Amino acid sequence: MRHPMKTDALGRRQAARQVDGPSPPSWPSYSGTSQFVGTSSSGRVTVYVDPTLGDQGLQNGQDLLRDADRVAAANDALFGSQGGSVSVIVFALDGQTDGTGGADHGGCDYVTGSAIEICASFGSPARISALFEAELSECSMGGNLCGVSTGEALSRWCAAVVGNNALADFATAPQWAQDGMPDYVNQTAPTDQDADSTGCGMAFLSWLTSQGHGLDKIAQTMVSLRDSGTLADLYSRLTSDAAANAWPAFLSAVQSLRGGVTNDDPFGGAAQPAQLAHLAPWTIELAGKIFATILADLAAAKPANQMVASIRAALVSAPGARRAGGAPTGDYPKSRRLLPSDRL
Repeated sequence: MRHPMKTDALGRRQAARQVDGPSPPSWPSYSGTSQFVGTSSSGRVTVYVDPTLGDQGLQNGQDLLRDADRVAAANDALFGSQGGSVSVIVFALDGQTDGTGGADHGGCDYVTGSAIEICASFGSPARISALFEAELSECSMGGNLCGVSTGEALSRWCAAVVGNNALADFATAPQWAQDGMPDYVNQTAPTDQDADSTGCGMAFLSWLTSQGHGLDKIAQTMVSLRDSGTLADLYSRLTSDAAANAWPAFLSAVQSLRGGVTNDDPFGGAAQPAQLAHLAPWTIELAGKIFATILADLAAAKPANQMVASIRAALVSAPGARRAGGAPTGDYPKSRRLLPSDRL
């Protein structure tokens, strides 16, 4: 997930155009026509597409629109917070239409990073959803992690779980193993563009999840540790064991793997039951409240726009629900780019 910002992006942003619908935001790099596809039922995700992609591109946009609220809800559950609204455009990022152009956005919160770019992936709606989650998860980091190796690994794991491992070709853990397994457990690389540090993080999170630590607990703990937190610190918080024991225990586990590290989940952590099951009590309460609201509005034959408003009110008033991010608190890179490992 490399995140470069092109130097002439501002000039290209000013040239952006739209076709119907609400005005599009300033995209990180896209400069063509923004064709409005629609807004999700919750009102949180507005989707656009590059009309020059034709029917297959439009299909990508429509597929994302249908799945957007599921992805957003799953992301909220992982981070234990209610995310903000985002705009997404599907286009041939780096000229690719198979998803390998990756995804991009502007920053690590819902203020600076709410304009998301996704590479078209003709005929592969699961890849579109996974790319969306990779960027959405970084928005939920609230100004932390996104831009360093720990946050990069976390965003890829979120994409793998929510997107059903549709980006398996983006794997970095095998590269880390081939390069001698450098220790990025006791140190955090100040970049999200390095395959070795990201790969170490992917394998480490696989190991933790295989031992029953849910990705939701991992995500929320990593955010609390902020940029300076290491994977060793994460291990200590989750296990109550000394941080100094993280690397030797992990390395021993990797060396005991049959067949070695061949993908980003060598320990099969994603196969553990209930990755999203450890929900906070307020999340369960919120789900019940929303369901009751929908039933009441249906019984009252309210129009769709009023039902959406009722749901939004329920979300805002939910106990424990909070906006991730808010106003930016520091200086962040202006672009967040996800790419396959061979292009890092």
